Amino acid sequence: MKNTAFIALGWLGLSCTAAASVNQHQDVLNQLHLPAGFSISVFADNLPNARSLALGDDGVIYVGTRQEGKLYAVQDSNGDGKADKSYTLASDLYMPNGVAYKDGALYVAQPHRIIRFDQIGKHLAQPPKPVVIFDQLPADKHHGWKYLRFGADNKLYSAVGAPCNICKPTKQIYASLFRINPDGSEFEIIASGVRNTVGFDWQPHTNALFFTENGRDELGDDVPPDELNHWTKVGEHFGYPYCHAGEILDPVLGGDKKCSEFVAPVWKFKAHNAPLGMRFYQGKQFPESYKNQLFVAQHGSWNRTEPDGYRIALIQFRETKPVSEQVFIDGWLTQNKEVLGRPVDILELPNGSLLISDDKLGLIYQVKFNQK
Repeated sequence: MKNTAFIALGWLGLSCTAAASVNQHQDVLNQLHLPAGFSISVFADNLPNARSLALGDDGVIYVGTRQEGKLYAVQDSNGDGKADKSYTLASDLYMPNGVAYKDGALYVAQPHRIIRFDQIGKHLAQPPKPVVIFDQLPADKHHGWKYLRFGADNKLYSAVGAPCNICKPTKQIYASLFRINPDGSEFEIIASGVRNTVGFDWQPHTNALFFTENGRDELGDDVPPDELNHWTKVGEHFGYPYCHAGEILDPVLGGDKKCSEFVAPVWKFKAHNAPLGMRFYQGKQFPESYKNQLFVAQHGSWNRTEPDGYRIALIQFRETKPVSEQVFIDGWLTQNKEVLGRPVDILELPNGSLLISDDKLGLIYQVKFNQK
């Protein structure tokens, strides 16, 4: 694979195509609104359908995709705040959305399997053939793309979405959260009744697992709310397909069920906002008020009469419980309802800045706090 450097704005010989791309990105940046003291810039571009993000060694950022079948790596090798190296690690994978990094290896979640690229940081230009560590997952395309993270217990966590909008899963593995060892052993379903989650994180200090969940469609613009859930023990059921948002029995499959039988969400987002990637902020660059608070990428609605979402939300916690939601970044949805971009995942860098992927524009933003 060839190593291609990103073109910097001020370089001589900037091509017309690259210049147009830079201008387009700047037009989008000009539309975005952030709290006072914060700035946003393009960290990396030319990454079609950029989705999940993982941090490797030497500042290498690994980027999964859903539609392109490609796997990328980018690096800011000179520390100027913009990636100057880009690698295509693979081009023909089946929805390699989820990425996680540990001990020199890159783990990638596809709908049907999890693979591993060993010593990837030493072979970015010529990646090794991946090793399959687990291949007993259903290959369904519908909600098949996966999120992938390592927990503090050194296990890989992921999920299998429901293979439909609303249906009673035919196998236990559907609509579930699961975890496995890094070598693929000891597969364990830890929760069920989860329609589709493409984002989760562990709360600092408590190590509690929280995850976003996208609610079902076809019940109207405002029903049911999307969810933020808190998992506490193996065997918990979060309601799907019988109960939504902890209080709405499904008109098709609810039957004689009671919502009290299931674990209710700890926070409810507006319906169809599509909350995806999320991170509890642990850095020192942002003001102290942001410490241990939760940033959530709301990808945006695709079938709502009035589009909504397309923002980064801040969920404020008081100790272990969420108490409020506010907008941290918006502007990707204009007043004229034009969609400029769609945030997907959030990654915190060692310097305390945040990276945000955008699968519509195929780029990664960087958010910094500019201390006076």
